[in-house]
Amino acid sequence: MSLSGKAAGQAGKQLAPKIAELAPGMTTSFVREALHRAIVGVGPLPPAAKAAEAQLREQKGNRNKAVREVIENHVRYAGGQGFLTNLGGVVTMAVAVPANVTGLAVIQCRMIAGIAHLRGYDLDDPRVRNAILTCMLGEEAINQMIRKKKLPAPPMALATAPMHDPDLDRVLSAEVASELITKVAGKRLATTIGRRVPVVGGLVGLGADAYATWQIGRYADRELLPRTAR
Repeated sequence: MSLSGKAAGQAGKQLAPKIAELAPGMTTSFVREALHRAIVGVGPLPPAAKAAEAQLREQKGNRNKAVREVIENHVRYAGGQGFLTNLGGVVTMAVAVPANVTGLAVIQCRMIAGIAHLRGYDLDDPRVRNAILTCMLGEEAINQMIRKKKLPAPPMALATAPMHDPDLDRVLSAEVASELITKVAGKRLATTIGRRVPVVGGLVGLGADAYATWQIGRYADRELLPRTAR
């Protein structure tokens, strides 16, 4: 990671606790709501499974190609919302940061849910939903949590566990919320302090959100192996 990237990450960690002051509604509950909306559909976006099935038909039944299309589509969605929510300066943070965090959560949840559906997982299963949220943390963070015993296992093991652990719901919601807020707040600070050209922030937001979504999509693709032959 570059020095500027590390600085943005540290800034994000410092800003994350203050997001609640900027937007009181930005609590960990938004993570579960984002996941729900991603699965059942929100606005112009159809449910994750329906969109994934459309990609499967387009790819003539080739599930691996359909997964790649799901990832590419959501990378574009993430880049678009990243551009729009990072156009303003510091004065827009109270509105833009929560919008960016929520938008990214819905898009990334929807992408992972689509991959999970194509690989044979039941999106109504709470174990699978926890696996989706776990994927959003990224491979490095997941490995660290497992080493520190804050997480019992990687996503696929969670999705196929013998029983659902309700305590894990709260832990994952808090971790995903913190991770998203840290990344968005750090990126926001890095592109607004001392900046006079609004479009620059939009371009940085586009690139950062698109790349982060691509990384998570690739990880989910590797982690969520097919459950059943279809």
